[in-house]
Amino acid sequence: MTDRDLMGRRALVTGGGSGIGLACVQEFAARGAHVIVADRDADAAAAAADAAGGEAWVVDLADTAAQEDLSLDVDILVNNAGIQRVAPIEEFEPETFRLIQRLMVESPFLLIRAALPGMYARGWGRIVNVSSAHGLRASPFKSAYVTAKHALEGLSKVTALEGGPHGVTSNCINPAYVRTPLVERQIADQARVHGIPEAEVVEKVMLTEIAVKRLVEADEVASLAGWLVSDKAGMVTGASYTIDGGWTAR
Repeated sequence: MTDRDLMGRRALVTGGGSGIGLACVQEFAARGAHVIVADRDADAAAAAADAAGGEAWVVDLADTAAQEDLSLDVDILVNNAGIQRVAPIEEFEPETFRLIQRLMVESPFLLIRAALPGMYARGWGRIVNVSSAHGLRASPFKSAYVTAKHALEGLSKVTALEGGPHGVTSNCINPAYVRTPLVERQIADQARVHGIPEAEVVEKVMLTEIAVKRLVEADEVASLAGWLVSDKAGMVTGASYTIDGGWTAR
Protein backbone atom coordinates (compact mmCIF):
# COMPACT_ATOMS: atom_id res chain seq x y z
CA MET A 1 0.00 0.00 0.00
CA THR A 2 1.00 3.61 -0.55
CA ASP A 3 2.43 5.12 2.61
CA ARG A 4 -0.05 7.40 4.38
CA ASP A 5 -2.65 6.78 1.67
CA LEU A 6 -5.48 7.02 4.23
CA MET A 7 -4.61 10.56 5.35
CA GLY A 8 -7.79 12.54 5.90
CA ARG A 9 -9.95 9.43 6.25
CA ARG A 10 -11.92 8.64 9.39
CA ALA A 11 -12.23 4.93 10.20
CA LEU A 12 -14.44 3.24 12.79
CA VAL A 13 -13.41 -0.27 13.87
CA THR A 14 -15.72 -2.23 16.16
CA GLY A 15 -14.14 -4.65 18.58
CA GLY A 16 -11.02 -2.58 18.02
CA GLY A 17 -9.46 -3.22 21.40
CA SER A 18 -8.06 -6.65 20.60
CA GLY A 19 -7.58 -9.34 17.98
CA ILE A 20 -8.53 -8.61 14.37
CA GLY A 21 -10.00 -5.24 15.28
CA LEU A 22 -6.82 -4.06 16.95
CA ALA A 23 -4.77 -5.21 13.96
CA CYS A 24 -7.06 -3.17 11.67
CA VAL A 25 -6.71 -0.13 13.94
CA GLN A 26 -2.93 -0.41 13.69
CA GLU A 27 -3.02 -0.93 9.91
CA PHE A 28 -5.20 2.10 9.24
CA ALA A 29 -3.41 4.38 11.70
CA ALA A 30 -0.04 3.52 10.18
CA ARG A 31 -1.43 4.72 6.86
CA GLY A 32 -2.64 8.03 8.24
CA ALA A 33 -6.29 7.45 9.08
CA HIS A 34 -7.93 8.88 12.17
CA VAL A 35 -9.25 5.73 13.85
CA ILE A 36 -12.19 5.44 16.23
CA VAL A 37 -11.79 2.34 18.39
CA ALA A 38 -15.19 0.98 19.44
CA ASP A 39 -15.08 -1.58 22.22
CA ARG A 40 -16.98 -2.38 25.41
CA ASP A 41 -13.67 -2.81 27.25
CA ALA A 42 -12.84 0.77 28.21
CA ASP A 43 -9.20 0.08 29.06
CA ALA A 44 -8.55 -1.83 25.83
CA ALA A 45 -10.28 0.83 23.73
CA ALA A 46 -8.30 3.62 25.38
CA ALA A 47 -4.99 1.82 25.02
CA ALA A 48 -5.58 1.05 21.35
CA ALA A 49 -6.77 4.58 20.61
CA ASP A 50 -3.86 6.21 22.44
CA ALA A 51 -1.32 4.07 20.58
CA ALA A 52 -2.98 4.89 17.25
CA GLY A 53 -3.45 8.58 17.92
CA GLY A 54 -7.19 8.11 17.54
CA GLU A 55 -10.17 8.12 19.84
CA ALA A 56 -12.00 5.55 21.93
CA TRP A 57 -15.73 4.88 21.81
CA VAL A 58 -16.71 2.75 24.78
CA VAL A 59 -19.95 1.08 23.75
CA ASP A 60 -21.94 -2.11 24.20
CA LEU A 61 -22.96 -2.79 20.62
CA ALA A 62 -25.38 -5.50 21.74
CA ASP A 63 -27.58 -2.64 23.01
CA THR A 64 -29.03 -2.09 19.57
CA ALA A 65 -31.91 0.13 20.72
CA ALA A 66 -29.34 2.80 21.58
CA GLN A 67 -28.03 2.77 18.01
CA GLU A 68 -31.29 3.40 16.18
CA ASP A 69 -30.84 7.20 16.00
CA LEU A 70 -27.06 7.11 15.59
CA SER A 71 -25.27 9.25 12.99
CA LEU A 72 -21.68 8.44 12.04
CA ASP A 73 -19.25 10.74 10.25
CA VAL A 74 -16.79 8.13 8.96
CA ASP A 75 -15.29 7.18 5.62
CA ILE A 76 -14.42 3.60 6.62
CA LEU A 77 -16.46 1.21 8.74
CA VAL A 78 -15.17 -2.17 9.88
CA ASN A 79 -17.83 -4.36 11.47
CA ASN A 80 -15.70 -6.74 13.48
CA ALA A 81 -17.14 -7.05 17.00
CA GLY A 82 -18.32 -10.54 17.86
CA ILE A 83 -18.59 -13.30 20.41
CA GLN A 84 -18.77 -17.08 20.20
CA ARG A 85 -20.71 -19.75 22.05
CA VAL A 86 -20.30 -23.48 21.40
CA ALA A 87 -23.14 -25.87 22.28
CA PRO A 88 -25.58 -28.29 20.65
CA ILE A 89 -28.80 -26.66 19.45
CA GLU A 90 -30.91 -28.42 22.08
CA GLU A 91 -28.68 -26.99 24.82
CA PHE A 92 -28.19 -23.53 23.29
CA GLU A 93 -29.62 -20.76 25.44
CA PRO A 94 -32.23 -18.75 23.47
CA GLU A 95 -31.10 -15.45 24.97
CA THR A 96 -27.51 -16.18 23.93
CA PHE A 97 -28.72 -16.87 20.40
CA ARG A 98 -30.54 -13.55 20.37
CA LEU A 99 -27.52 -11.73 21.85
CA ILE A 100 -25.28 -12.97 19.04
CA GLN A 101 -27.77 -11.84 16.39
CA ARG A 102 -28.02 -8.39 17.98
CA LEU A 103 -24.28 -7.94 18.21
CA MET A 104 -23.27 -9.49 14.89
CA VAL A 105 -26.23 -8.70 12.59
CA GLU A 106 -28.43 -5.94 13.98
CA SER A 107 -25.56 -3.73 15.12
CA PRO A 108 -23.71 -3.91 11.76
CA PHE A 109 -26.99 -2.99 10.03
CA LEU A 110 -27.48 0.00 12.33
CA LEU A 111 -23.87 1.17 11.99
CA ILE A 112 -24.03 0.89 8.20
CA ARG A 113 -27.34 2.76 8.27
CA ALA A 114 -25.74 5.49 10.36
CA ALA A 115 -22.64 5.81 8.17
CA LEU A 116 -24.13 5.70 4.68
CA PRO A 117 -25.61 9.22 4.50
CA GLY A 118 -22.21 10.82 5.08
CA MET A 119 -20.48 8.43 2.71
CA TYR A 120 -23.08 9.14 0.05
CA ALA A 121 -22.67 12.90 0.52
CA ARG A 122 -18.90 12.60 -0.01
CA GLY A 123 -19.20 10.10 -2.85
CA TRP A 124 -16.76 7.68 -1.17
CA GLY A 125 -16.96 5.01 1.47
CA ARG A 126 -15.57 1.63 2.44
CA ILE A 127 -17.41 -0.95 4.52
CA VAL A 128 -15.59 -4.11 5.57
CA ASN A 129 -17.56 -6.80 7.35
CA VAL A 130 -15.40 -9.30 9.18
CA SER A 131 -17.29 -12.49 8.48
CA SER A 132 -15.76 -15.95 8.69
CA ALA A 133 -15.34 -19.19 6.84
CA HIS A 134 -18.51 -19.88 8.83
CA GLY A 135 -20.24 -17.26 6.71
CA LEU A 136 -19.81 -19.70 3.81
CA ARG A 137 -19.71 -23.07 5.57
CA ALA A 138 -21.37 -24.55 8.64
CA SER A 139 -19.94 -26.42 11.60
CA PRO A 140 -21.81 -28.28 14.32
CA PHE A 141 -22.40 -26.67 17.72
CA LYS A 142 -22.22 -23.09 16.37
CA SER A 143 -25.84 -22.42 15.39
CA ALA A 144 -25.92 -18.77 16.48
CA TYR A 145 -22.52 -17.82 15.08
CA VAL A 146 -23.06 -19.53 11.72
CA THR A 147 -26.51 -17.97 11.43
CA ALA A 148 -25.15 -14.50 12.19
CA LYS A 149 -22.25 -14.75 9.76
CA HIS A 150 -24.51 -15.99 6.95
CA ALA A 151 -26.81 -13.03 7.63
CA LEU A 152 -23.87 -10.62 7.59
CA GLU A 153 -22.95 -11.90 4.13
CA GLY A 154 -26.39 -10.98 2.85
CA LEU A 155 -26.34 -7.57 4.49
CA SER A 156 -22.95 -6.85 2.95
CA LYS A 157 -24.16 -7.73 -0.54
CA VAL A 158 -27.28 -5.56 -0.30
CA THR A 159 -25.13 -2.69 0.97
CA ALA A 160 -22.83 -3.17 -2.03
CA LEU A 161 -25.73 -2.95 -4.48
CA GLU A 162 -27.21 0.14 -2.86
CA GLY A 163 -23.89 1.85 -2.22
CA GLY A 164 -22.26 1.26 -5.59
CA PRO A 165 -23.82 4.24 -7.38
CA HIS A 166 -22.62 6.48 -4.53
CA GLY A 167 -18.96 5.38 -4.49
CA VAL A 168 -19.40 3.11 -1.47
CA THR A 169 -18.11 -0.46 -1.47
CA SER A 170 -19.04 -3.26 0.91
CA ASN A 171 -17.18 -6.55 1.24
CA CYS A 172 -16.71 -9.45 3.63
CA ILE A 173 -13.49 -11.01 4.84
CA ASN A 174 -13.80 -14.71 5.63
CA PRO A 175 -10.95 -16.03 7.74
CA ALA A 176 -10.54 -19.49 9.21
CA TYR A 177 -9.65 -19.64 12.91
CA VAL A 178 -7.57 -16.58 13.80
CA ARG A 179 -5.12 -16.45 16.68
CA THR A 180 -7.21 -14.15 18.89
CA PRO A 181 -8.68 -14.15 22.41
CA LEU A 182 -12.06 -15.08 20.86
CA VAL A 183 -10.62 -18.33 19.53
CA GLU A 184 -8.67 -19.08 22.69
CA ARG A 185 -11.78 -18.69 24.84
CA GLN A 186 -13.71 -21.36 22.93
CA ILE A 187 -11.15 -24.15 23.33
CA ALA A 188 -12.68 -25.52 26.52
CA ASP A 189 -16.19 -25.60 25.04
CA GLN A 190 -14.91 -27.23 21.86
CA ALA A 191 -13.19 -29.91 23.91
CA ARG A 192 -16.38 -30.57 25.85
CA VAL A 193 -18.77 -30.90 22.89
CA HIS A 194 -16.31 -32.97 20.83
CA GLY A 195 -15.27 -35.14 23.75
CA ILE A 196 -11.53 -34.54 23.33
CA PRO A 197 -8.79 -33.02 25.52
CA GLU A 198 -8.29 -29.26 25.25
CA ALA A 199 -4.75 -29.85 23.99
CA GLU A 200 -6.17 -31.55 20.88
CA VAL A 201 -8.74 -28.91 19.91
CA VAL A 202 -6.52 -26.85 17.59
CA GLU A 203 -5.32 -29.86 15.60
CA LYS A 204 -8.51 -31.94 15.58
CA VAL A 205 -11.14 -29.20 15.28
CA MET A 206 -9.70 -25.88 14.18
CA LEU A 207 -7.20 -27.10 11.59
CA THR A 208 -8.93 -30.22 10.32
CA GLU A 209 -10.61 -28.61 7.28
CA ILE A 210 -7.73 -26.45 6.07
CA ALA A 211 -4.77 -27.26 3.85
CA VAL A 212 -2.35 -24.84 5.52
CA LYS A 213 -2.07 -26.27 9.01
CA ARG A 214 -1.82 -23.18 11.17
CA LEU A 215 -4.01 -20.47 12.61
CA VAL A 216 -4.50 -17.24 10.68
CA GLU A 217 -2.69 -14.24 12.17
CA ALA A 218 -4.67 -11.08 12.91
CA ASP A 219 -2.31 -8.88 10.90
CA GLU A 220 -2.93 -11.06 7.82
CA VAL A 221 -6.63 -10.23 8.07
CA ALA A 222 -5.85 -6.55 8.63
CA SER A 223 -3.64 -6.49 5.55
CA LEU A 224 -6.57 -7.66 3.43
CA ALA A 225 -8.85 -5.11 5.10
CA GLY A 226 -6.25 -2.46 4.32
CA TRP A 227 -6.41 -3.26 0.62
CA LEU A 228 -10.21 -3.30 0.60
CA VAL A 229 -10.37 0.23 2.04
CA SER A 230 -7.84 1.61 -0.44
CA ASP A 231 -8.57 3.48 -3.66
CA LYS A 232 -7.13 0.48 -5.53
CA ALA A 233 -10.18 -1.56 -4.51
CA GLY A 234 -12.81 0.79 -5.89
CA MET A 235 -14.23 -1.88 -8.20
CA VAL A 236 -14.28 -4.56 -5.51
CA THR A 237 -17.71 -4.78 -3.92
CA GLY A 238 -20.26 -7.38 -2.91
CA ALA A 239 -17.47 -9.93 -2.57
CA SER A 240 -16.41 -12.39 0.12
CA TYR A 241 -12.65 -12.79 0.42
CA THR A 242 -11.53 -16.02 2.01
CA ILE A 243 -8.34 -16.15 4.02
CA ASP A 244 -8.89 -19.67 5.24
CA GLY A 245 -5.94 -21.86 4.26
CA GLY A 246 -8.06 -23.68 1.70
CA TRP A 247 -11.04 -24.56 3.95
CA THR A 248 -13.71 -23.43 1.47
CA ALA A 249 -11.89 -24.97 -1.48
CA ARG A 250 -13.46 -28.29 -0.41
